[in-house]
Amino acid sequence: MPADSGKKLFVGPRFRRIRQQLGLSQTQIAEGLGISPSYINLIERNQRPVTAQILLRLAETYDLDLRDLATADEDRFFAELNEIFSDPLFRQIDLPKQELRDLAELCPGVTHSLQRLYAAYTEARRGETMVAAQMADRDDGSRFEANPIERVRDLIEANRNYFPELETAAENLRDELNVPAEGLFAALSTRLREKHSIVTRIMPVDVMRETLRRFDRHRRQLLISELLDGAGRSFQLALQIGLAESSAAIDAIVSRAGPLDDTPRRLYRITLANYFAAAAMMPYQAFHAAAEALSYDVHVLAQRFSAGFEQVCHRLTTLQRPNARGVPFFLLRVDNAGNVSKRFSSGTFPFSKFGGTCPLWNVHSTFDTPDRLLSQVIELPDGTRYFSIAQTVRRPVAPHPQPQPRFAIGLGCEIRHATKLVYAAGIDLEKTEGTPIGVNCRLCERENCSQRAEPPITRTLILDETTRRVSSFAFSNAREL
Repeated sequence: MPADSGKKLFVGPRFRRIRQQLGLSQTQIAEGLGISPSYINLIERNQRPVTAQILLRLAETYDLDLRDLATADEDRFFAELNEIFSDPLFRQIDLPKQELRDLAELCPGVTHSLQRLYAAYTEARRGETMVAAQMADRDDGSRFEANPIERVRDLIEANRNYFPELETAAENLRDELNVPAEGLFAALSTRLREKHSIVTRIMPVDVMRETLRRFDRHRRQLLISELLDGAGRSFQLALQIGLAESSAAIDAIVSRAGPLDDTPRRLYRITLANYFAAAAMMPYQAFHAAAEALSYDVHVLAQRFSAGFEQVCHRLTTLQRPNARGVPFFLLRVDNAGNVSKRFSSGTFPFSKFGGTCPLWNVHSTFDTPDRLLSQVIELPDGTRYFSIAQTVRRPVAPHPQPQPRFAIGLGCEIRHATKLVYAAGIDLEKTEGTPIGVNCRLCERENCSQRAEPPITRTLILDETTRRVSSFAFSNAREL
């Protein structure tokens, strides 16, 4: 941010997103900053400037890092726009990168709308004729949900994966239970029975079959599969309590998202109930303090809070409380075929919404070294560097002869935050050469990559029967227009 306190800036959309992420009304943030609500309204509509002095006051009052606020959302929106406009569909449009950045900063709603429209287009292009027909049949003005999973992911990212109402409710629950982590399952079971007349039963796999949790409303029984380990069982009980006791808070968060089709609305509710469960197992204040004291040692945190490796990694991405922020992590979960089933970026890591990940990222190598944690410095084509750790995790065991499910979890942060991690101790982060990776093959323009699965869509493919290169694909250096 500018050092000159007298300089005036028009950053209305960015200011509004900051306020919404803090969960504050215009009146509340005006009181905190000592200015009038009407002035806040004008700032957010870009009809009045905001001085650097006000931004500094904002950072001090709500413990915000202005470096992150200046770029995090805009970088993510820019990455989305860049991916969309790299498609050959727009080959004849010479769209300068600066225009995309301006659009990302000034019109995030337009960026989001374009992303959803492009998602619908790609689904239709891949032969999803039912999706196209569904969109064509709608004439009631309702919004088209091409991919409910992506829609919910967008909502989570819009809130920076932090929901203060659920954090407060979860901390209040743990304060009332007043038990250590190892006694949580018994305490949650007792609360369900005494407060909600719900009996918890651990059931054999031949009864539950492929179901891990089922709530029998008529008999008031919560049935938990024996396949779940201790952390999984506590999580499912906490989730049930979240649905029973924090339903109003969950509904309020869902309502803030605006009109949603039934599928994304239900998925959003389930996602928020999962959020509550993790917050109940790992209460914010205690978990954040432990994470900082232990230099984010995931395995020790898992032991201290009787949680799983994946549960801890996911929880680390939610530490966005004002005045008690953690390292802004990004997270990825993939299977051994490279399918992405979970991703979240609380920083600026540009995950692709329409493709896979780079095979040079060692999150994929963890399947060759099960249960061993790998670390890596990675570097994107634009020179941005990140530090990441990765390890395989096992989901609830499957009865023989079903294949045992395995996934890999990648957890990382910008290189400037890596000094806070125990995994970077003893590493000269400035001198360590980063592994060059791309967002994915279709967007990566690195040449001579032996792992390339397809040519970049921004370049012309060159075919030469007299030559065989390291990479299966050769392409021109000039961008296609």
